[in-house]
Amino acid sequence: MELLVAYEQDPAGYNMAKFISSTMKKDGDVFRGKNFDLAIIPSPAISADWLEQKFHYDGFVFLSKHAAQSGELALTCHSTGNFSGAQFGGNERQIAIPHPNLQKSYIQKLYQNRSSFSDFQIIIEATHHGPTALSKPTIFIEIGTTEKQWTDESLCGSVANLVLQVLSEPIKESPMAICFGGTHYPEKFTEELIHGKHALGTVIPKHALEFLDDELFSHIISQNKQATTALLDWGGLGPHKQKVLDLLKTTNLQVVKL
Repeated sequence: MELLVAYEQDPAGYNMAKFISSTMKKDGDVFRGKNFDLAIIPSPAISADWLEQKFHYDGFVFLSKHAAQSGELALTCHSTGNFSGAQFGGNERQIAIPHPNLQKSYIQKLYQNRSSFSDFQIIIEATHHGPTALSKPTIFIEIGTTEKQWTDESLCGSVANLVLQVLSEPIKESPMAICFGGTHYPEKFTEELIHGKHALGTVIPKHALEFLDDELFSHIISQNKQATTALLDWGGLGPHKQKVLDLLKTTNLQVVKL
């Protein structure tokens, strides 16, 4: 069973959680549901590495706001982890276990309902920020990009309703890929999620490839145990293309260039 998690002072996360919990029964610190439970926590979601001290679930789905300097409206989701420092929660050079099949189901559901969100870009983000230390799959589902959207209860309710739909249906298993290259908003990998056959594990953008070494690469592989493929944004690997290829030669992953 999954645990949905929202930080009480995150307006988008809280509004989504309020919508979902309205039909659930409160039991101590947790709202109980048929297919999942929900918790509203007193500390920021990106720093919730402590969750398993209190909650024991098969996976964690964080409901959150999304901020961007560009101000472009976006509905997004992503796995968590830090390739270098831990500026925004979690631990340095630690990658969380991703939640690939749930992510694929959610992004596809969002895309199917894109006419309801015509002002928003529907896109994933590369792996970033905390928490990083949870032992079960972790994903962030986010509403961007300004306080106007975060406090829009109708919008938050519409997105939360899609989360409810995804978690109320059997989640399809897809072959899993680790992704290398591209920008923080990787369009090629988003296209693969929506239209391709792969679900995505950790997504390492071009700007993080400089930190990739044997130790970090081995850790990423260990956190993506179900992966069978490496997807490469071939034009978005920058000066680290050969390093990535050399590291992948030490694995049994099928290499696919996008």
